[in-house]
Amino acid sequence: TPYRNTTNRRALQCKGTFIHSTQKTALQILEDELLGVDTDGKIAFTGRGTELVRLSQTFGFSPTEVIQLAKHEFFMPGLVDTHIHACQYSYAGTALDMPLLQWLNTYTFPVESHFKDLQFAHKVYSQVVKRTLRNGTTTACYFATIHTDASLLLGKIANDFGQRAFVGKVCMDRNDSVKHYKETNQESQEETSLLKRKYPLVRPVVTPRFALSCTGALLGQLGAIAKNNNLHIQSHISENVEEVNLVKKMFPDSESYTDVYLKHNLLTDKTVMAHGCYLSDEELVLFRETGASLAHCPNSNISLCSGMLNVRNVLNHKVKLGLGTDVAGGYSASMLDAVRRALDTSKILTIQNPEYKTLSFEEVFRLATLGGSQALSLDDQTGNFEVGKDFDALRVNVAAPGGPIDLIILEKFLNLGDDRNIAEVFVAGKKVVPFTEPTTE
Repeated sequence: TPYRNTTNRRALQCKGTFIHSTQKTALQILEDELLGVDTDGKIAFTGRGTELVRLSQTFGFSPTEVIQLAKHEFFMPGLVDTHIHACQYSYAGTALDMPLLQWLNTYTFPVESHFKDLQFAHKVYSQVVKRTLRNGTTTACYFATIHTDASLLLGKIANDFGQRAFVGKVCMDRNDSVKHYKETNQESQEETSLLKRKYPLVRPVVTPRFALSCTGALLGQLGAIAKNNNLHIQSHISENVEEVNLVKKMFPDSESYTDVYLKHNLLTDKTVMAHGCYLSDEELVLFRETGASLAHCPNSNISLCSGMLNVRNVLNHKVKLGLGTDVAGGYSASMLDAVRRALDTSKILTIQNPEYKTLSFEEVFRLATLGGSQALSLDDQTGNFEVGKDFDALRVNVAAPGGPIDLIILEKFLNLGDDRNIAEVFVAGKKVVPFTEPTTE
């Protein structure tokens, strides 16, 4: 492993088992590993535990300062949620009795309209940021609502709690079902006001809700805003059959759902599109050619009876792919649930077609960590334990008192673990869980 010499005093040195993914290896287990984090929160060095004395002299720390993990503990990269609606957390776990478009009109749009009340917004957004952090989500790509002030508040709350986040003010100028929950074209463009807030870990993301809720004019203007300001983009695509058919009728000049976004400059190497259950191979080629990525949201896909994404086909097309909870279409705000549902979906596809190559837990672990950082174009900063990257990490204790795990194996944690097993959460080298100040919900 290359060493990065620096005069900074180490902020943190840890010794024990580290588990992560690399571009070439879905799962790499490093036992008796020593890792140092500098005062900027970046990984300054890694090496064997047997090299402790030499490394302490090279990097100027005392061996007595090293945090020694117990045998039943390990570090893994923080989980990356590539698609979550922060505003829908208030009704997560309920209202899953309708397909997508009826669900939006009956439950989602009426609830989201309440976020003009900043007191209500503060309560829900504080809850979702704290909950996802406790669940090990070090990076979240959030949809907010059409309300600029509330969206700015979500960015501030994520920053205050130390979570790495993208925050998108939802843009939509079409909504025939809940007529008061939409904006004018000009109001949608207030997206740019998010650019004026500078946070170290929170960034804006251009967010057309989806093609059905936006005019072509608005899509084009949002594409221009993203291009002119070099911004990330997020939206939805090919989630359910009814939606796909309506997009064909609404945009008859486009060759496909993907082409709608492509024509409006919304398919770039900084784009993440949620779902993609019904994308054709030709559309996946467009994703690969543009560098756009997909957020696989298996809980939501199943809970709303939307469809199932063929992840193996996406990976075979070399399209960037991460996992998303998609709260509240997905009823759980835990990325561990997304891991489990991704595996379940893969097994269902294998039941339907025995020739299908089922995903392994190692592959899905990579999707939840490094894959998510790649999907959000953050893999130069985070996603694994390479020297020079930010230390976004979970200290996992598989023997937590009263916890659900008896044997110490990563697979057991992915399948059985929960927030009780996540002893500490670090983002950019800073310990953000346990929370440093008492908080009430």
